[in-house]
Amino acid sequence: MAEHAALGPSRGLVAGNWLVLALLILPMTIVVPVALTDRPYLSLPGHAPSTQHFERLFASGDWLWSFAQSGIIGAMSTFIAVVAGAAATIGCWQLASGFSSVVRVLLLMPMAIPSIIYALGLYRFFIRLDLLDSYLGVIIAHGVTGMPYVVITTSAALTGFDPALMRAARGLGASAPQALWRVMLPNIYPGILSGAILAFMHSWDEIVIVLFIASRSITTVPRRIWDGINDQLDPIIAAVAVVMVAVSILLLVLHQKLQRKAGAQTGVGA
Repeated sequence: MAEHAALGPSRGLVAGNWLVLALLILPMTIVVPVALTDRPYLSLPGHAPSTQHFERLFASGDWLWSFAQSGIIGAMSTFIAVVAGAAATIGCWQLASGFSSVVRVLLLMPMAIPSIIYALGLYRFFIRLDLLDSYLGVIIAHGVTGMPYVVITTSAALTGFDPALMRAARGLGASAPQALWRVMLPNIYPGILSGAILAFMHSWDEIVIVLFIASRSITTVPRRIWDGINDQLDPIIAAVAVVMVAVSILLLVLHQKLQRKAGAQTGVGA
């Protein structure tokens, strides 16, 4: 018993873990009562909870258009991140050389570089390409910054994939594209889809790059929240935050299910 107690986590470590968990969750939960306030400013409900700000949100053409912009930009940038990230990761896995390791590190660089530095570099680069203040520029930027998530999850899925399956497929007469499409992708697609979810979530709440390379004509949801906080503290912002958190939670639940499925297929824990 004493040995088990010594190997178990200390009370201080457990308390520290609960403290970190509380700091992560509490800021998200406080927006719910604020969104249900019956007052015309950001505060807790005065007399009784009210859904008036949610009703205003779903009746506002401006906010709905912002949600549509965020969804379209997120979907298009996720497509770019998945196609480019998965193809590059599979290529590096097949090469398995020192050069492929360098390429993999370069693919992860957008995640390592601070967002504000990366956004400043994009601003200078997009001036020459005439991509500032354009949806295409934002989609490309979010696609590149979302690519590392696809690279990480696809690489994890490939660690449990047996290369002998590809050799067997080629030996039975399948071409390289056929072996990729019919043998590899069915085994690693949960990892690719997990990366797609994370890439979409990245685009869904990204604000720094949008502030640098887009004007007010491109008003994603985070951009409109930013403008609303600077102009006026409207409780509708809290209602928007609740919707965004709800969407993120649903995507995270789907991500966890895909991770478990990938672990079950490859024998690697999620």
